[in-house]
Amino acid sequence: MPEGYFSRFLSPRLDLMLKGDLGVFRSGLYYNTDLANAFLNLRLKLSDENKNFRPYLFAGPGFLADNRTSGMNFDLGLGAKYYISPATAFYFDAGYLNGIKSVTVADKINVTDNIWKVTVGMEFDFGKAKDSDMDGVSDKKDKCPDTPAGVVVDKNGCPVDTDGDGVPDYLDKCPTVKGLVSLNGCPDADGDGVADIDDKCPDTPKGWKVDATGCPLDQDHDGVADAIDKCPDTPAGVAVDKVGCPVDTDGDGVPDYLDKCPTVAGPKENNGCPVVEKTAEEMVAPEMKIEPVYFDYDKSNILNVEKAKIDKLVKLLKSNKDYDVNMTGNADSKGTPEYNMALSKRRIDSVAKAITASGVKLNRISKEKPLGDTKPAATNDTEEGRALNRRVEFEVIKTK
Repeated sequence: MPEGYFSRFLSPRLDLMLKGDLGVFRSGLYYNTDLANAFLNLRLKLSDENKNFRPYLFAGPGFLADNRTSGMNFDLGLGAKYYISPATAFYFDAGYLNGIKSVTVADKINVTDNIWKVTVGMEFDFGKAKDSDMDGVSDKKDKCPDTPAGVVVDKNGCPVDTDGDGVPDYLDKCPTVKGLVSLNGCPDADGDGVADIDDKCPDTPKGWKVDATGCPLDQDHDGVADAIDKCPDTPAGVAVDKVGCPVDTDGDGVPDYLDKCPTVAGPKENNGCPVVEKTAEEMVAPEMKIEPVYFDYDKSNILNVEKAKIDKLVKLLKSNKDYDVNMTGNADSKGTPEYNMALSKRRIDSVAKAITASGVKLNRISKEKPLGDTKPAATNDTEEGRALNRRVEFEVIKTK
């Protein structure tokens, strides 16, 4: 008994089938039709349509016609399909075809054409299933029918999500590492809101504010994070301590960048420098005060930047004939005491020569006293202090 059918997809669980069975017998050299039976069946699919092996149940009404009579009947049964390609499958089913009563013409005997039937055959899918998003999964099976073009999908037509973090690979910046949806699928180990892949400081302590790179916020750019910076408004370029406050080497409360004597403690009112008692002469003639002339290490030649002080002294002496000048020479503590004493003498001589070369007589220099390293103005433990000790000092005195 040959069989053929056409089916139409209704849902992932149901198909509508138009099936026909034909009963044929042989008489001599000829084949004669014994019966013809058409059915309109519903097929209940018992497995996922993505599997190769797919069992099912079927049943439905039919119309039977044989060589004696015709009328309505029904069939029911079970079967299975095995797909060898997307459009080709072997199938096997077994079913019951209910017959209708009839009377034989010759013998006038009541007959019912009830048939138990086993069928083995092949099924072919005709036409192309609709695939709106062109991802290779037909719309009837596609659980994500709006997938963008070119995106790799799984068997259900949904974009592949390799790490299972809810962000599909085509949107996931870290497709092999489970991450956060808010960070495009990337993890954030320190919880600062910057994905590890973009975080230049991935171990920032919890709760610290960070910049766009994930590093602790440092608004004054002093290298100390705002979270622990006790002086968050330090001016740019100022050296700070571990808590972000300007360095105060001498501990006098005046930071080094404002302290004119950063290695010697002094009051804030005096810019961090110690207060020096004025001499009697200074009190009488404060306008006669001349700043010391400073020298480079182990040098006695006058620096260009210091010549203005000598010019001021020369001008003062020329306009005040009743004033003379005393000079003391000094050195830092590097070198032997003997060498430093000689070096401080050479520095006095250099300044004296510059004064007399400007028209002031030598006898106006009433006293020259080299002190070597015996009278430091600042500590010799720092380069800054030693620079203050390499000097010639002036004392302008009234002689008449």
